[in-house]
Amino acid sequence: MKRTRVAVLGAGIVGAACARELVLAGLQVTVVDRGGAAQATTAHGEGNVLVSDKAPGPELELAQLSRRLWPQVLADIAERSAHAVRAVEWEPKGGIVVATTDAGAVELSRFADAQRAAGVRAEVLDADALAAAEPLVTRDHTGALHYPDDAQVQPAAAAAALLTDALQGGAELRTGCEVLGGVMRAGRLTGVRTPAGLIEADMFVNAAGPWAGELAARLGAPVDVRPRRGDVLVTTPLPPTVFHKVYDADYVGAVGSSAEELQTSAVVESTRGGSVLVGSSRRRVGFDDSLRPEVLSGIAAKALRLFPGLAGVPVMRAYGGFRPYVPDHLPIIGADPRLTGLWHAGGHEGAGIGLSVGTARLLRNLLLDLPTEIDVTAFRVDRPAVLGATAHPAREETA
Repeated sequence: MKRTRVAVLGAGIVGAACARELVLAGLQVTVVDRGGAAQATTAHGEGNVLVSDKAPGPELELAQLSRRLWPQVLADIAERSAHAVRAVEWEPKGGIVVATTDAGAVELSRFADAQRAAGVRAEVLDADALAAAEPLVTRDHTGALHYPDDAQVQPAAAAAALLTDALQGGAELRTGCEVLGGVMRAGRLTGVRTPAGLIEADMFVNAAGPWAGELAARLGAPVDVRPRRGDVLVTTPLPPTVFHKVYDADYVGAVGSSAEELQTSAVVESTRGGSVLVGSSRRRVGFDDSLRPEVLSGIAAKALRLFPGLAGVPVMRAYGGFRPYVPDHLPIIGADPRLTGLWHAGGHEGAGIGLSVGTARLLRNLLLDLPTEIDVTAFRVDRPAVLGATAHPAREETA
């Protein structure tokens, strides 16, 4: 019996998660990437698996689904490759959000009340409880909340574990294979052209992250996915310094903003190796990959308000990456109504690591015409924020 062939276009963590789900569902999967697996956006993330930064609504529901799935997925992979799962560095260490102004404390409390109504655990920390949880955090604060369900992974290792599991299940990986355009037959996308030749399949999943808009345009069905840059500082290894993911209350506003100008907020956390990751910034600069001193200094200044003791700690390196931004701040998951055979899984901006496994589960069920665990209406492709103004038809070829 011939199996349905699916080409997943993009080998970052979302593409890897989709490939794994589709292989487990019995489909014949080829993963295609113009570079290497997990070498672009995924490798430049912090590994966030968060519910704390999402207001009630569709994205929070997707985050809650993903948070439930992550331990299950890792346990399943561990049965076949315990080493791969250890490298993921899954840490359900929880998050702490700190307000440093009276207005920030009021807004943080209001935000948490709405989240609790949606099933999120958000616990108020008084000054003593905050000091016990984070001994080095500023004492100059006006409020703090603990989110016990926030977690962290090592992003490249997490993507590798998902992709390796897919490959062990029979998927094929083609790297260094850029998609140049699409081939249609009888109004359906049946192939993609690459420098290595034509790749044919029954369905194609656009999981190209920040490049999803460009890829979709090449296939004849543009979507409004743009790059939004973020930067992170990495300190030299330190003794135990930060014990949760700690961020200031401004972070939620930066996540939900559509502004093009630079926005910074403090996000501070330790890695297992002892380095402290210090973020974050958001700016729309196209694919300009230059590090800018004013951005890095803005990040550092915000972080020192939360952890004054980091002053003087050497910064070992800085890195930045592009996140797939959609104007309405919601992912794109599902079939493209303009081009049969094309599906989308992307647009998560800085939340793709955490949302990857939930996105993959939704995509699998949609592709197989099965019920989904949450309502996916808000993620549909044919919504005003997503569809491009013009579409250039893919090249029609006959068999």
